[in-house]
Amino acid sequence: MPFVVGLTGGIGSGKSAAADEFARLGAEVVDTDAIAHELTRAGGAAIPELRRQFGDEFIDAGGAMDRAKMRALAFRDAGAKVRLERLLHPMIRAESERRIASSHAPYVVHVVPLLVESKGYRERVSRVLVVDCPPALQIERVRSRSGLSPTEIQRIVDAQAPREARLAAADDVVDNAGSLDALHKQVGRLHAQYVALARAAT
Repeated sequence: MPFVVGLTGGIGSGKSAAADEFARLGAEVVDTDAIAHELTRAGGAAIPELRRQFGDEFIDAGGAMDRAKMRALAFRDAGAKVRLERLLHPMIRAESERRIASSHAPYVVHVVPLLVESKGYRERVSRVLVVDCPPALQIERVRSRSGLSPTEIQRIVDAQAPREARLAAADDVVDNAGSLDALHKQVGRLHAQYVALARAAT
């Protein structure tokens, strides 16, 4: 089994920027959000069951899951959220495990936004890396890139583990309150550390 770093952080913390830099340095990145998008895009493996369980109104004109409608439904209907998770989470986990097992990179960065909230996460990763920044900065980043309302953003933040819980679970922390260059320097140091740890573990 490859050496796996579980990368997590709140929405808008900079997980993607960190993951992109790890990939540039040679790590294999397995991103659960990217897998979820693949499963729910037009022709994706989850679309037939999504259509059966939720109806045609949650499939857009192009044949993909209507993410805005599904997000709104999940926020107002806890039962629908559970049904969606029961459908998608096993598919996402199975595909993640397949990609991790087939990796030939020095180590794998497994990007899981809700890693700390997931049962048994410690059994699936060698280390936990949290990308962190102040909550106000998180919200501003999300607002500027997404067009979501402050209320919608706050709902997403509230659905995630508290910042303190993520930091308590972390083996390593990237402080992303500063510049992209500062982020890259921290990732570079961690990359060297993870390569060494992966070699020692083999």
